[in-house]
Amino acid sequence: MKKVALVINAGSSSIKFALYQLDVARLLARGQVSGLGGSQQPSWEITIFNEAKQSCNIDGVKTHLAAIEFILDWVSNNSKKWQLVAAGHRVVHGGTEYSSPVRVTSDILAELRQLQDLAPQHQPHNLSAIDAVTKFMPELMQVACFDTAFHTTQPEAQQLLPLPKRLRDKGLMKYGFHGLSYEYLVDEIPSINSGQLPEKLIIAHLGNGASACAIYKGKSMATTMGFSTLDGIVMGTRCGAMDPGVLLHLLQKENLTVEQLSDCLYEQSGLLGLSGISSDIRQLEASSSPQAELALEVYVSTLAKHIAGLAAVLQGFDAIVFSGGVGENSVFIREKLLSQLAWLGCELDTDANHKGLSCITTPDSQIQAFVVPTNEELVILRYVIDLYTHSTTATN
Repeated sequence: MKKVALVINAGSSSIKFALYQLDVARLLARGQVSGLGGSQQPSWEITIFNEAKQSCNIDGVKTHLAAIEFILDWVSNNSKKWQLVAAGHRVVHGGTEYSSPVRVTSDILAELRQLQDLAPQHQPHNLSAIDAVTKFMPELMQVACFDTAFHTTQPEAQQLLPLPKRLRDKGLMKYGFHGLSYEYLVDEIPSINSGQLPEKLIIAHLGNGASACAIYKGKSMATTMGFSTLDGIVMGTRCGAMDPGVLLHLLQKENLTVEQLSDCLYEQSGLLGLSGISSDIRQLEASSSPQAELALEVYVSTLAKHIAGLAAVLQGFDAIVFSGGVGENSVFIREKLLSQLAWLGCELDTDANHKGLSCITTPDSQIQAFVVPTNEELVILRYVIDLYTHSTTATN
């Protein structure tokens, strides 16, 4: 019987999962439960290897606990095909303690709960999935993989916030996120670049959430997200870097509560706030609205400024990589950004960009540009395999 691992990525309204055969890291199935915690009818979608996609609405599944139970029931109903031996989870925040994945224990879970205030939009949902698996399969090995871990290699000067020491001692620092994506891309880029990893590399992970990272010899040197997932690049509904004086003004003059301010910055700002239309770049690109055009202009402009800042950290760079839903699919954003980087010696191959090829710059370009789909779940799987193999070896 095939031993399998479940990789889980729990968000605020959905749980995405993938099932892999452990010994050969082969994908067997992928799916998600959507519509959690809202007024819409929750739905189930599953694609099993070599079979047609299945989808349906599901009753009685409103919470993350119920969704995990539904997924585990599906796995159990197929137990003649495979044996579930481990689960790996994306956990956004590992704080200062966790620079590598860990096998989950009750003590570690308690420590991770203390970090929920640092990632309120993500951490509670990540941990609720771990709680749910523990409830229904208490003996199952679970592994937590952290988005912050990749950035622990940054120099101290890049991690510090210019705040009094008494506040910095409470954990206020730049952490950085999207680390699982960056880790995968660093490993993947040599396969499309003649086996070579560019020494000085900038990766732009552009999705509804977005960040960019300066990487030297495979290690994170600086990134645009800082203490929270609000910082840096303008995003779908998040503001990106913001003058702190604006926040004081909103609290003092607009009389926003902390909850209202949080909702404004996380849910109502970014491309949605700029355009008044949508947070989805595809819809903005298709719109004839001047506000949509302006929102895209702001997005590209701020992204270019952040890329230039990362280039200064690296003292120049050899290649830029686009990934994430926007980075992988938006011909327009890639073209507009690279045109603003032309002064650095980045020469776009327009035809390659429109075709979505892996390399979208000309052979003579001083800086290469690549488009590489990310795969965070595969990184999680690799760590699950390592820890599972180590634990079984240790017990034999």
